[in-house]
Amino acid sequence: QLQASGGGLVQAGGSLRLSCAASGSRFDFDSMAWYRQPPGHQREWIATITRGGRASYVEAVMGRFTISRDNAKKTVYLQMNSLKPADTAIYYCYSYQGNLWGQGTQVTVSS
Repeated sequence: QLQASGGGLVQAGGSLRLSCAASGSRFDFDSMAWYRQPPGHQREWIATITRGGRASYVEAVMGRFTISRDNAKKTVYLQMNSLKPADTAIYYCYSYQGNLWGQGTQVTVSS
């Protein structure tokens, strides 16, 4: 299972840190990703981190968002800085190995 948390309401220019904890002793904490689904739009990929820590980002968040992971805690993070109203969405974590989605956490950025 994947349990996402950390969403909320923040003003433009603010920051939030999302967490996604994987549970289950047989869960292989391999490459992980964050996606988001803005209101009225399809779910979109925003960042991936490999087991070894190599990260990649969609251009829209590059330089503002940072994906990281703690393998011992089986947790992946998304640090979001300089947030914009366009970042308003439900954010989901995803496990490539298990093809598993977290439940989503709402991020709302007010102008």
